[in-house]
Amino acid sequence: MRSIEIGRVSTLEQKDAGNSLPAQAERQKKYREKKGFVLIEAYSFEESAYKTKRDEFDVIVERIQEEASKEKIAVCFDKVDRLSRSVFDKRVALLYEMALDGKIELHFVSEGQVVNSQMSAVEKFQFSMSLGLAKYYSDAIGDNVRRAFEQKRRNGEWTGQVRLGYLNVSLDAEKRLRKDIILDPDREHLVRKMFELYVTGNYSLETIRIQMTNEGLRSLNGFTLSKSCIENMLKDSFYCGIATSKKYGSWEHKYPRLISRDIFERCQDVRQKRNQHLHKALSREFIFGGLLKCHRCDCAITFEHTIKPSGKEYNIGSCTNGKKICRREYVNEKHFLKPVYELLERFESITEEAQIGLVDELRKNTEAEVVYHKAQIVRVRDEYEQIKIKDDRLLEAYLSQSITKDVYDRKHQEFSDKLQLLEVELSEHRKADYDYQTTVATVLSVARRAKTIFENSSDVAGKRAFLNYLLQNPTVDGEKLYFTVSSPFNLVLELAESYLAPPAGIEPATNRLHLS
Repeated sequence: MRSIEIGRVSTLEQKDAGNSLPAQAERQKKYREKKGFVLIEAYSFEESAYKTKRDEFDVIVERIQEEASKEKIAVCFDKVDRLSRSVFDKRVALLYEMALDGKIELHFVSEGQVVNSQMSAVEKFQFSMSLGLAKYYSDAIGDNVRRAFEQKRRNGEWTGQVRLGYLNVSLDAEKRLRKDIILDPDREHLVRKMFELYVTGNYSLETIRIQMTNEGLRSLNGFTLSKSCIENMLKDSFYCGIATSKKYGSWEHKYPRLISRDIFERCQDVRQKRNQHLHKALSREFIFGGLLKCHRCDCAITFEHTIKPSGKEYNIGSCTNGKKICRREYVNEKHFLKPVYELLERFESITEEAQIGLVDELRKNTEAEVVYHKAQIVRVRDEYEQIKIKDDRLLEAYLSQSITKDVYDRKHQEFSDKLQLLEVELSEHRKADYDYQTTVATVLSVARRAKTIFENSSDVAGKRAFLNYLLQNPTVDGEKLYFTVSSPFNLVLELAESYLAPPAGIEPATNRLHLS
């Protein structure tokens, strides 16, 4: 059989380090010789598996389709995560369907997995879980890094770009990632004067800009400040002790204040009156409120509460018909709950034996994840050392007067920021507990209790939040509710089908549910 070999790294630093792509190529070569494959072409490239736009991989997929139209070929990766780290990647679905149709075979060298038309239900599930675990690993690292930065914010630390009027300084000459923020002795008095002049109400943004330029206020790179830059500084609460992030909100930082909070608030009054938009509170909440879209026109499904002359109360939903291409058809909320309860009952029917079986089947996959985890520690250390070397060379260039101080400051700050992120990531890799068997057992335990959790939710908002977590892309066509089950609970159902016969009216292959 002829074969195509694919090696991928996620970052340019991994590629430059030389320890990832050659290692993948060497393992694939040994595998090819063992299997007796004839090499068509070997690809290696740097591209994130999380991106929606994957140009280089798309070219390879086109080549695979071209060769597969002539004869059956083997497509070899080092591991499943080298194919993708997203279970929703359309390229994964395409190659997987080609393998099940017998057009290609997918070989994952280090993990010993082969995806072909002779796969059993358990092998299909193992491949699905390998994809899910690859995504889970990266997501878990991201969660841990976010938690580390949350702790920094609780400590009053700032991890973003330093404000004009402040400077970043290293606290430890050997570990340069330990940094602090101090007032800039060359600029702090100019920034303070800018606020003090503006609070008088006698200066516009433009006159303030001209005045401060004449006073000698410049950016860290020596450029004249623009009008928009002056406005952003006057709006920035960091100068009065409050750090603000669009993503994480506001918190009180621990660094010196350039101005008092009173001056800052008075500057805001001078700049503009804050617009306050009052929003009418919702008088009633609905279980499916904000979750459903029309299957025909993709408009929202809205709900309202009605009382019949008999005194009976109903929650009914209908398409808003915002695009004027379909009609409003009112449906009782209870109709949409029926297929949801069918799904919850399927989860409830999973036996403890099935749960134990899944954990046993995944034991071999966890071994590969441990190897991958150790490799990530090596990768982070290598990237850290490479950046330290570049920073040392930058200092040598500055001392030899090959570059200016502005260039040195800018690049040194860039390197320091990268080193800080790498140290946080390394710390999280070291202390993280990646017990995937426990994770899967926990997911199964939650799935088996899904109906109880849903029914015991004391308020409508709790039920809605649970459905939003469980259902993916729910749509309504008349009285029919369509949805797919979100990951990883869809994988739990696939396992259940190898132990249980699916109920009538439910398509086991896709977990696509509907009610007529």
